[in-house]
Amino acid sequence: MQTRKELGEAYESELVESFLEKVEERIDTTVEKRVRRQLAEQQMVIARGGRPTQGTDDSRSPGPAFGLAALSLVLAIPLSAIAAVQTGLAGLLVCWGGIVGVNACYAARGLLRQGRDADDWD
Repeated sequence: MQTRKELGEAYESELVESFLEKVEERIDTTVEKRVRRQLAEQQMVIARGGRPTQGTDDSRSPGPAFGLAALSLVLAIPLSAIAAVQTGLAGLLVCWGGIVGVNACYAARGLLRQGRDADDWD
């Protein structure tokens, strides 16, 4: 917020893009760590002569989609306040449209990956 005040509205889109890139990088890093851990666990099970599990263990981890949704709601509070104070209802609607858009794109990306994996013969 302080950076936005100092730089002015001319750099607002760059600041928002930079913030979103950092959030996306953190989410991607977390997802990659979980995938690597699950693969290592499956390899250990196979090495011990067991059968690998076919699905993810939903009881242990709520999953990256839930994490993104929770993060979105947590970040929505200050972003909504900033948008409402700065631009009123129009800013609030744009803010929530962006939040919904990020979550929708993430969900669509997951659906596209599932469809692509089902079509692979390799």
